[in-house]
Amino acid sequence: MSEMTGTDTPYTALGFYHKISQLRSDTWNALNRDLGRLAKLSRDDSRARNLIKAVDVKLTRLEIIEDYHAFPSKEDFRHLWTLFNREEYALLEKVVKRLVRALISESYRRRHVDLSETDTDAEDLEAMDALAQLRRGHPASNSSAQPYFELLIVDAMSQQEEEVVREAFHNLRRPEDRFVYDVVTVRSFEDALIAILVNPNIQSCLIRYEFPYKSKYNLSALRNYLEGLSEVELESKSEAERSLLLSSMIREIRPEIDQFLVTSGDVEATASQDIRHFNRIFYRETDYIEQHHTILRAIDDRYRTPFFDALREYSRKPTGVFHAMPISRGKSVTRSHWAGHMIDFYGINIFLAETSATSGGLDSLLQPYGPIKKAQEYAARAFGARQSFFVTNGTSTANKIVVQALVKPRDIVLIDRDCHKSHHYGMVLAGAHVSYLDSYPLNDYSMYGGVPLREIKQTLLAYKRAGKLAKVKMLLLTNCTFDGVVYNVRRVMEECLAIKPDLVFLWDEAWFAFATFNPTYRPRTAMHAARSLSERYRSEAYREEYDDWKAEFEALDPDDDATWLDRRLLPDPDQVRVRTYATHSTHKTLTSLRQGSMIHVYDQDFRQKVEAPFHEAYMTHTSTSPNYQIVASLDVGRMQAEMEGFELVHAQVETALSLREQLYTNPLLKKYFQVLKNSDMVPLEYRQSGVETYYDPVSGWHKMEEAWAQDEFVVDPTRVTIAIGQTGIDGDAFKNEYLMNKFGIQINKTSRNTVLFMTNIGTTRGSIAYLLDVLIKLAKEFDRRWEDSSRPERKIIEHRVHSLTQDLPPLPDFSRFHAAFRPNVEDKTPEGDIREAYFLSYDDDNTEYLRFDNGELQRQMRSGRDVVSASFVIPYPPGFPVLVPGQVISEEILYFLQALDVKEIHGYRPELGLLVFHESVLHGEDTHA
Repeated sequence: MSEMTGTDTPYTALGFYHKISQLRSDTWNALNRDLGRLAKLSRDDSRARNLIKAVDVKLTRLEIIEDYHAFPSKEDFRHLWTLFNREEYALLEKVVKRLVRALISESYRRRHVDLSETDTDAEDLEAMDALAQLRRGHPASNSSAQPYFELLIVDAMSQQEEEVVREAFHNLRRPEDRFVYDVVTVRSFEDALIAILVNPNIQSCLIRYEFPYKSKYNLSALRNYLEGLSEVELESKSEAERSLLLSSMIREIRPEIDQFLVTSGDVEATASQDIRHFNRIFYRETDYIEQHHTILRAIDDRYRTPFFDALREYSRKPTGVFHAMPISRGKSVTRSHWAGHMIDFYGINIFLAETSATSGGLDSLLQPYGPIKKAQEYAARAFGARQSFFVTNGTSTANKIVVQALVKPRDIVLIDRDCHKSHHYGMVLAGAHVSYLDSYPLNDYSMYGGVPLREIKQTLLAYKRAGKLAKVKMLLLTNCTFDGVVYNVRRVMEECLAIKPDLVFLWDEAWFAFATFNPTYRPRTAMHAARSLSERYRSEAYREEYDDWKAEFEALDPDDDATWLDRRLLPDPDQVRVRTYATHSTHKTLTSLRQGSMIHVYDQDFRQKVEAPFHEAYMTHTSTSPNYQIVASLDVGRMQAEMEGFELVHAQVETALSLREQLYTNPLLKKYFQVLKNSDMVPLEYRQSGVETYYDPVSGWHKMEEAWAQDEFVVDPTRVTIAIGQTGIDGDAFKNEYLMNKFGIQINKTSRNTVLFMTNIGTTRGSIAYLLDVLIKLAKEFDRRWEDSSRPERKIIEHRVHSLTQDLPPLPDFSRFHAAFRPNVEDKTPEGDIREAYFLSYDDDNTEYLRFDNGELQRQMRSGRDVVSASFVIPYPPGFPVLVPGQVISEEILYFLQALDVKEIHGYRPELGLLVFHESVLHGEDTHA
């Protein structure tokens, strides 16, 4: 067997952790090809010697990876090395081919694969298994099979002890068990952490006895997780202390994993410590039966889908329907002579489960007491919330529910101006006084980033100076933005709470539901930040930190804004209240039917102050006949996310990184398509890490965690924004005429010179390969277009390229609300009453149209008139309101609108112009509203 020092390749150090599953599958396939060639060559052939070295390297690399997987087992790998060392390459090829087939088909999940059996019958069994899968129309992990998972055991055992333990658990399997599992054993603290990072099949962990800290490998992928921990410190800890620390770190990286502690010491004393991350403590290792049943029961608790199960049960009941919905039980279509094709398309089950009943084992979404209530409790557990609520008509409605529940008329809300339109309309409905915050602009790409923390603090301080801080109720921000800009949520919340300790946060995470299930993404989610801050503020360590900070802060000038803006702020633990809400478009990034969304709550004052108005708001916006199929899909989507979200999101990141890597390095693609990296989308002042790109051609993707741990803003790499200005084709035309019409590729976000490709948990390597093939074909087409063009035609192309790369209008900031819609003109604070302006425009006598394409509106402005918008004006793209009701139109906004070459501008009628208020209305002379 080759020596494994852990320092020979970057793969050995697992520096390519972000692409570990692709590395694993690609290396097995490459090994299979090498052995196929080697088996055909004589030993003294120079090509054979090179192939033998290549096989040795690949086996060494794979052994490190497979050390953390149950299949192939350590015994299987010893068998591979034995064949290699005996130079039995033909037999080794046969064994590896069977192993690769088992990995690809995932047959090892359904039955034992003995690699020592290489006869034809075994191979025929594999082939028959794969054929059966195809005939059923299911992938390998079909619904009829027992779900498979792996149990991680952490213990410094000998090779013989490992085999005894593995065999003991194998012997406990029963055909009636709902799940089947295999065992992975590791011998150190570091190995346990790397195992849960690289092996998504691990769902349970059994921590036993004494184990050392260091792994035998150089595991650079762990450096971010082990920061601040020293080997000497860990080695000096007791068995119990080390187990508890390992448990807490596993919980931080993969909170869904069930954890169990086995101890031979004073089990009662151990149980009295802080063991909240363990499901249960066992005394001594020999109680395998109890451990087996406890492990399966914990898996079953996450696997349950309360409402989906109830709906399936209901669909099997014979019922008589004497209420609304003729389509219930499929009656109106099964008896139809004309509509039967609807059942042919959808199948009968969707109609058998269609009902408006809330009894008979079902539940009411408006006032849940049974399976929907339980499903929402499970969702809260999965997303780290205190309460979670299902929404069946999209996140637009979820946003309005939260705003209505929390905001009263004349409450001040700080909100990013380029947020989703549902928030602006929510402000109208709530009667909020809106204080718009400007995100930093990316003028070169006609898009916005996020709102800098300094601007948020500065706005809060302005209200504090004006004596109006008590009126500020909420901060509303989008995390992550459509283009993938992600906030440092915890930092924003902590510093804002230092200025206003009871500030409520609403984070629109419509595009970020998946982030909970990845250890790099999770710390930048609203629920994780709220939970970690709540725990932090309750600790004695924080109280000491705050006392030191306060002493230093009070020695400075509190009336100087620099005192607040130029340093990190800490809230008073005796005053602070963590009040956080997040809305998720579950259907956008996880498994759910369209319009399936969730509201997640981590509000320490929810029960006392919010619960009643929240339920009133929920009743206001929720249908009395919600779609049960959507509710069921949310229930199943939650279960899937808890059971395999880590694996699916990791695969999503891998596919996105593969796409980015090709776009970064392929000369032909780079000629026309520029992938926007971190430094393109986040200015240097917001990148404290200094990281410009996550990718390095030599060391891979190792800088991503560094940026996500430190920077004020980061870019989600799964959202691949490509600048296409060099093609001379604008984003809208590229989307429709080239991607969709020619190749059937769908995207839904463009700017004037960019297109956005979003990967998700359903994106495959094959779809990435297809996209790259399409982009290469288009690049060649653009090359031919240039080569075949005449000189005048080339001038036209050059002009288009210049227009899309140089002649870009700067994005306008929010101008101001007109004094007529300012609650108190004497104050210097910027909020406006958007509701009053919105409804004032309902009376035609209050408004008029002014055109700006003929200069009429500009002439009015030059004459000294404040021209004020009476409606929302939203160009697509970029898709945010350039004007809101009550906003003064500025020269910058007009210039931007004139420079836009998009066809779709909501709130603007080209034949009439912009809808604006009469001057007399603004001065209170003739108000008809």
